[in-house]
Amino acid sequence: MTRHKLDQINQKIVRCKRCPELREYCAEVARTKRKSFQDWDYWGKPVPGFGDGQAKILIVGLAPAAHGANRTGRMFTGDRSGDFLYAALHRAGLANQSHATDRDDGLTLKGVYIAAPLRCAPPGNKPTPTQLDACRSYLQDEVLALQPRLMLALGGIGWNVAIRILSELGETVPRPKPKFGHGAEVLIGSYHLLGCYHVSQQNTFTGRLTEPMIDAVLDRAKALSAR
Repeated sequence: MTRHKLDQINQKIVRCKRCPELREYCAEVARTKRKSFQDWDYWGKPVPGFGDGQAKILIVGLAPAAHGANRTGRMFTGDRSGDFLYAALHRAGLANQSHATDRDDGLTLKGVYIAAPLRCAPPGNKPTPTQLDACRSYLQDEVLALQPRLMLALGGIGWNVAIRILSELGETVPRPKPKFGHGAEVLIGSYHLLGCYHVSQQNTFTGRLTEPMIDAVLDRAKALSAR
């Protein structure tokens, strides 16, 4: 039943036209392409969630990358951010392989579902508050369908959107509002919320986020979601 609900949500996401400017941008990127991907048939639409329909860990990213998920049609697939994330999930025993190149590469996740506050690639990787508001209901629907024990926010935007969603679902948010930080954690009603620096190249190439750091966060996520 959960898988069916998720499939219905994903169909709505792919058809979404709430942000015409984002649909136009994604379609234009798909038409012009990056030189190294000229032979690709770009996805060029909103990107649905991906993962285990019985997941107890819901990973909340930021948005598809213009030449990553907007090209491949799957979250964190086809770019350096995804390379780092899926390698970590594989080390944690949450993915069957360490690489993600396209939707048909055989990747499966165990106990994890990956979503995002924004489903279209935004210019400059910078979603606007209006765009995030327009897209938020899809993530809320995924939370309701999955009923995860833990939400793992990759970055401050994902953290803040997760808190807002849980508040809108009637969960009591501690005051003052919990601040994002790497390794930050808070219990909001029956949901654990855990923070991790985003797996962007800016963070991983500079050493702000290292393999041991994300491994520790995923170990903690597994422990909290098992309670």
